[in-house]
Amino acid sequence: MAAFINLSAYKFVPLADLPALQERVRRAATAGGLKGTVLLSPEGINLFVAGTPDNVAAFVAELRAIPGLHDLTPKESQSSAPPFGRMFVKIKKEIIAFGVPGIDPARRPSPKLSPETLKQWLDEGRPVTLLDTRNDYEVRAGTFRGALPAGISKFRDFPEAVRRLPPKLKDQPIVMFCTGGIRCEKAGPFMEQEGFRNIFQLDGGILKYFEHCGSAHYEGECFVFDERVGVDAALRQTGGAPA
Repeated sequence: MAAFINLSAYKFVPLADLPALQERVRRAATAGGLKGTVLLSPEGINLFVAGTPDNVAAFVAELRAIPGLHDLTPKESQSSAPPFGRMFVKIKKEIIAFGVPGIDPARRPSPKLSPETLKQWLDEGRPVTLLDTRNDYEVRAGTFRGALPAGISKFRDFPEAVRRLPPKLKDQPIVMFCTGGIRCEKAGPFMEQEGFRNIFQLDGGILKYFEHCGSAHYEGECFVFDERVGVDAALRQTGGAPA
């Protein structure tokens, strides 16, 4: 049986008094012996942590006691060894680096599409462009069949990649996706700002799709940003992504 719960979660919500919040989160993580990273910023929280089931549950309860985070909904996977070596709680300008001012997912999000609905659309052969917003090395590990890669080496390159897309896509349905959904929270509103009129985000990203729909329409594995490197459609650790 797996001994460790790997937890990932994010939420775009205005957060204030970040130094005090940083100390509160650090104390809770340290008390439970958790390892991983928590990012705090004025726009919200982003975290990847691991620990024993009871300690992870206590940590989530503490996070949900923070104003604005009562409905934080983490994703869980399991492993036999901890995928992180240390615990960091950092204050950042953004919880996912994008560098485009005026993008505010908390107040102006793009529409989300559930994994079940995406699978239904793909089962039906509905005409839709699947846009992979991840970096090239992640795409090489696996992606949805027929997906259009953004063709980037880092997420900050995404705006320029969007401007290279064929203009005809501005009127066509586009479902964008990433690992856990956080990048699409910014990519979607940006594409709408650039004139794309039929944008959807895959709710919860590839990991939630795996959880709800398995490997249907997906080829390969999903690159993850910890020592596991890759997980399959059952959210089990794999041998890792190609170089």
